[in-house]
Formats: sequence, structure tokens, C-alpha cells
Amino acid sequence: MKQIQENKTIIIHSPQELPDYSRIERIEEPWMEVDIIMPTEFLGLVMQLCQEKRGVYKNIEYLSNRVILRYEIPLTSLLTDFYDKLKSVSKGYASLNYDFLEYRYCEVEKLNIIIAEEVVEALTVIVYKDEIYQIGRKIVESLKKVLPRQMFDVKIQAAVGGKVVAAEKISAFRKDVTAGLYGGDVTRKRKLLEKQKKGKKKMKTCGKIDIPPEVFIAALKK
Repeated sequence: MKQIQENKTIIIHSPQELPDYSRIERIEEPWMEVDIIMPTEFLGLVMQLCQEKRGVYKNIEYLSNRVILRYEIPLTSLLTDFYDKLKSVSKGYASLNYDFLEYRYCEVEKLNIIIAEEVVEALTVIVYKDEIYQIGRKIVESLKKVLPRQMFDVKIQAAVGGKVVAAEKISAFRKDVTAGLYGGDVTRKRKLLEKQKKGKKKMKTCGKIDIPPEVFIAALKK
């Protein structure tokens, strides 16, 4: 991704390198010229895939029972799951070639993922403005499924700047601290429950979440 600021151009390799938007004049992203060779029977599905990936149609060349489909597609669309989906819709019969074309203007934002009130830098992504809510929702829902439960409630949020665009919560483990008590000792039960409540509050305040490596892969899959 290319950022133009203060009359100079800077190449950005990760979301963490993106500075404050007040210093940015415009952001451009690399586009690729893509040739896809396949049997004609898969043409419709492959064209649909290219459109979904923000592709711009250029032309078609027919070769007997095969076809060469040419599109211009943003590099970021190719680097996510384009190849896997291409193989799926073409049943493995499509082949892909691409070359760098040029940089083009894009409207994007930095989407931060916040877990237990802390921004997880490794999960920060740059997304198109019209996909912020969709991708934010997908990431927090994925994290809720794969993050281990804790002894305290864990909030998961996706945010742009100071605005939360999607949120989920992982409920804490519930341990019955009164299970060993018999009879009607209500006072002791109340004390144990209050002690548990205070302990969980302390854990929530100073607790750190260990995120397994597989969580990052699952959360960022698109």
C-alpha cells in the first residue's frame, strides 16, 4: 500500500505503519492484471468471484473449449482467499497468472481489534470503508468461537478510531463455590459468593489474555 503525505510517497507494509490520517493526503493500493485460464463451463462462476473481489473486467479470449479471462484486481483481494475460492468454483481446473499493473486510490480505514480492553496489534487490519462493519463483525464472531474462556468476562471489540463497530463477550467460567456446603448456612454462602465476586473483579482488572497462534489464523480468515 502506498501513502502520499507531505509531498512525499511512503510504502506501507503493515497496518501498524499507517500514521494518523491528518497527515495523509491519499492512500493507494497495488492492482494486478490477472489472467485466468479455465474450461468454458466455469466462466460464469469465475466471473462472479472476480466481481466479488472488486475486480474490473477487461476481456475474454476463447481457445476451443477453454477460455482466458482477464480482470484487474486489487492485490489485497488476491492475497486473502482468492486462489482457494478459484480452485473451488472451477473444481481445480482453473489456473492463475498475474502481474503488477499500477497503484490506484482507495478508501480504507485501520480496524483495531480490542480484547479485554487491550488493542491486539497482530490482529489490526486495513479494510475498505464499505466493508468495515462486515469484517469487524466477522472477526469478533470468529474470536468468540476460538478464544479460550477465562475466569472473568472478556470483551471483544472491533473499532475504527474511537468508534466500536462490532462487539462480542465471552462469559466467564461459572464455579459453584458453595457446592461443599450443606444445610442453610446462608451467611457463609453469601460470604463465599462475595469473595468470588471480588476475586473475579481483581482478575478482570489485572488479567492478561494469552492468545494461541491458531486464534490469529482463524480470526483473519476471510
